[in-house]
Amino acid sequence: MTGSLPAHASPAFAPLHSPQTAPADRPQPSRNLSDFQLDPSQAQRDHDAQHQQPPPPSIISPAFTPPATPGGRSTPAASREPAAVPVDGAEGGEAARPALVETLPVVQCVVRARIPTTTGQEMFLHVYTNDVDNKEHLAIVFGNAIRSRSLDAPRPGETERDRMIRGAYVGRLYPGRTSSRVEQIKQEEGVVGAAQQPDGAADKSPLVRIHSECYTGETVWSARCDCGEQLDEAARLMSLPDSAGGVIVYLRQEGRGIGLAEKLKAYNLQDLGNDTYEANLLLRHPADARSYGLATAMLVDLGLGGHGGIRLLTNNPDKVAAVEGPNREVVVKERVPMVPLAWKKGQKGSEEVEKYLSTKIEKFKHMLSPNQT
Repeated sequence: MTGSLPAHASPAFAPLHSPQTAPADRPQPSRNLSDFQLDPSQAQRDHDAQHQQPPPPSIISPAFTPPATPGGRSTPAASREPAAVPVDGAEGGEAARPALVETLPVVQCVVRARIPTTTGQEMFLHVYTNDVDNKEHLAIVFGNAIRSRSLDAPRPGETERDRMIRGAYVGRLYPGRTSSRVEQIKQEEGVVGAAQQPDGAADKSPLVRIHSECYTGETVWSARCDCGEQLDEAARLMSLPDSAGGVIVYLRQEGRGIGLAEKLKAYNLQDLGNDTYEANLLLRHPADARSYGLATAMLVDLGLGGHGGIRLLTNNPDKVAAVEGPNREVVVKERVPMVPLAWKKGQKGSEEVEKYLSTKIEKFKHMLSPNQT
């Protein structure tokens, strides 16, 4: 059974408990009229006591991340990255590292296009196909230095116009352009080298965020999770003036891999008193059914494999091991925490988001603390 699960998925255990408080066939004790409280004022007091909210669960982090980089000049928090944590393989404490896929999937970038954003920045959206599923997974690339090998590779019978239409060009497109090739661009536009990176950017490994699709959090304004906030924050960090650029690998793994319909069932179970971890188990799904082999293969295709390394934006220690691949095709040099924006301001998010974050910390062992900035 467990052999067929994704790389790092939890086994689909039978439910630990039922959402019902007692089996339906349990005999109920007989009660007299005197057992019932008929005084309205007393009934209201009993109701208030029964529904009083318990104190929030502990959100003590299993690891400490420095709130700021010591020394040097002071940089406004909004203009700097969170303090990075070197990755040495020990993060996650006693939590088991996920099983890795034996071989990486075969991926191919089929098209790339420039996307001007509402914040004034630009990025390149890459669409990938693969030999594992029939979904179109995405790579959102910031900066000009990161390119797809499978996209740039020549294809039989294609013209220069074909290459430009599928995004296999250097520089920018403009009306009347006739060549995709770098040599031709140098002749036409006087390009003498690669675009200059900001000061200090050349010494940094690029930022990478592995982000799983979340329709509710990114499109319909759900406050049950922080997925939309994390996506926006990753894009902002990769667009900072001194950034070395980066990649958001956007995997079509809705609901931690169980799909949108099952995710909505899990929401209903949460309203019945279960957390997100328990809800998945009650639906006979793994607590987390996601796999990251596709992300690793896409990063290798984008030239981010090898010992150059990446800085991974995540609070999930299991994701660090899974993204590196079976033969460490990708090296994660640092883990950069994704700190909730409310926590950065010394505040708390909504009640539902705080419960969600507490479950991530306590049951999924995410490395996160309210003291991080």
